[in-house]
Amino acid sequence: MSADRDLSVASWLVSAGRDRRPGSPLNVPPIPASNFILGDARAYSRDDGTPGWDALEELVAGLEGGGYAVAFASGMAGIAAIFDQLRAGSIVALPDDCYQGVAGLALGGERQGRWKVRRIGVSDTAGWIAACGEADLIWLESPSNPMLAVADVDVICKAPRKSGAILTVDNTFATPLNQRPLELGADVVVQSATKFIGGHSDLLCGVVTARELGLQHALRHARELHGATPGTLEVFLAVRGARTLALRLERAQYNAGVLAERLSGHPKVRVTRYPGLPSHATNEAARRQLKGFGTIISFDVAGGAAEADAVCSALRLVQHATSLGAVESTIERRAAIPGQEHLPASLLRLSVGIEEVEDLWRDLDQALRSI
Repeated sequence: MSADRDLSVASWLVSAGRDRRPGSPLNVPPIPASNFILGDARAYSRDDGTPGWDALEELVAGLEGGGYAVAFASGMAGIAAIFDQLRAGSIVALPDDCYQGVAGLALGGERQGRWKVRRIGVSDTAGWIAACGEADLIWLESPSNPMLAVADVDVICKAPRKSGAILTVDNTFATPLNQRPLELGADVVVQSATKFIGGHSDLLCGVVTARELGLQHALRHARELHGATPGTLEVFLAVRGARTLALRLERAQYNAGVLAERLSGHPKVRVTRYPGLPSHATNEAARRQLKGFGTIISFDVAGGAAEADAVCSALRLVQHATSLGAVESTIERRAAIPGQEHLPASLLRLSVGIEEVEDLWRDLDQALRSI
């Protein structure tokens, strides 16, 4: 299974991860096998993978611009495998704004005495550079969730690191089409394939791509020992969804830019956060290192939690649901989620889909005006 890595990203997405032997199905089909006839490289799927895993890992590794990919049952399963590489007493540098699952995992390990956690502002570049010389795991998430702060990933990746340290970038919001951290010097990149790669709100899957083969082997070993293996149907759906990622991202990203501009001037919106807006705190970093500004907007409704909840209830086209990166637009009040209570009470995170932008705007406008 291989395709020409000199292809454009859009062509790679369509061509990678296929079995090119004569007589093979054009698309690698779901293969629900736990074991295989002995005598070849593959014996037991938990240890050796399946053709479906191979297809997804090849596709994402090329999409990230190189490296060695490992598919997991979810994004959090992949993240846990990275944390599993740490020795007792390690130091973890974590953003002050990041996915609550990562924060929960890191703080849980700290309570158990496994490591110490240091929280750093996403845009505190000097703090991150200092952390590179001290921490064993440097965890960047850019743009961040849900404040959409963009870190100086290019600068931080060039900073001298402590021997053996792992610099990881959660690239889920940006996607490899807008940012390739491995090319900037990161050791590991995380994708929640549940989101943009799958793109249809119908699977849980994660992919971790390592720069070095040795770290890939360690991550595969962690997957094997912890049983964090992806499902047969899930990897099939993830590959199928990834085929249209370039098209979906182009449309949704255009929609997000239009909506962010309009929301920023709406009388019922207090604050609008989108990396592409000149008013955004880290707009300069976004313009310097992102090829596109993404499809996620967060904004604070004028009022409090009740007003924000009312907006969600009044929407007709935009779906009141969690998660992001799918063909349909979704919205949720993030402070209502356990672990996110510190966020502004009226903050709504909007994942913009591929619907007609004027339909989305009419829906958002009527919901906002209804309060």
